Amino acid sequence: MAATALPTVPSPRVAPEEDAYASWYERVLGWTVTGGPPAQLVTGIRFDVLELPSDAGAALLRRPVATGPVALMGRRMRFLVAAGSAEELDGLLDWLEWGGVALDLTALGAGGRITAPAPPGPPLGESPRGAAVWLRPPEQGCEALLPALPGPGRAAGPARGPDLVRLVSAAATECHRARLERRTNGVRQPLAFS
Repeated sequence: MAATALPTVPSPRVAPEEDAYASWYERVLGWTVTGGPPAQLVTGIRFDVLELPSDAGAALLRRPVATGPVALMGRRMRFLVAAGSAEELDGLLDWLEWGGVALDLTALGAGGRITAPAPPGPPLGESPRGAAVWLRPPEQGCEALLPALPGPGRAAGPARGPDLVRLVSAAATECHRARLERRTNGVRQPLAFS
């Protein structure tokens, strides 16, 4: 009895814009991209991510705190920070006396991934509702100026880039404020001091 050949099923097609997204991140920025669609940016290699609720993130963007690239995905805002910064978050929050407070402030580092927003520039196609978008897009070489902890004996400043401690402190404050605001159903209550 002769074996009959099973028909081959082609692989799912990747939308041309998804392929272009991945190509742009790899070719222009040198970032590691995996999976898809949608394409995923791997964290912990060129950058880590601080992630917080979008209402807290919007308030943080209005503050005079230096940041790197910032993306919005649904109701979460993602601030790119120097690779290795995710490991510092819990210690920084404790040091800043936010340890044990439910802030909804998280970090993605080695082994993590985020959905790749459409690259900056003219749109390659129509983005689906709720797709990730850049609020402050990345540029080639931006990793050198991402918020980071200053090295031993070095102060943070314009030559080094934004200070991770200031960014985390401001983010924790805005996360706490947003949480309190949501708990009071959007009505700000004056703080009572005795």
